[in-house]
Amino acid sequence: MPDLEFRKLFTEAKVVAVVGLSDNPARTSHRIGKYLKNEGGYRIIPINPNITEVLGEKCYPDLASIPADIVIDIVNVFRRSEHLEEVARDAVKRGCKFFWAQLGVYNQKAEEILREAHIPYIMNRCIFVEHQSIFY
Repeated sequence: MPDLEFRKLFTEAKVVAVVGLSDNPARTSHRIGKYLKNEGGYRIIPINPNITEVLGEKCYPDLASIPADIVIDIVNVFRRSEHLEEVARDAVKRGCKFFWAQLGVYNQKAEEILREAHIPYIMNRCIFVEHQSIFY
């Protein structure tokens, strides 16, 4: 994805659902979620069935549990690759605009699901690194 398209994505997005967001500040998902909220200015919607709140936001067990009136611009996934297919299916059902799987996370079936649904996606890249390269 060229820098111009990244800039457009990051500029137009307002809400990022972070699947696998941890409440442990030492975890990468927590650090990146905090960065996106504080530095990026995005509303963060945490997705983690094991916690109720993180980064001052209510945590949901899955994408389907987020209230329908909340538009999800980016789904940012911090789950192992074998879980990506399920998350991609949920993102399609939820009508998410963009799907981003973090560095080291890739699943061919998830890619097919997203492509078939015409949802733009990135896999195996770090949203933090790409955001930093555009804005800092």
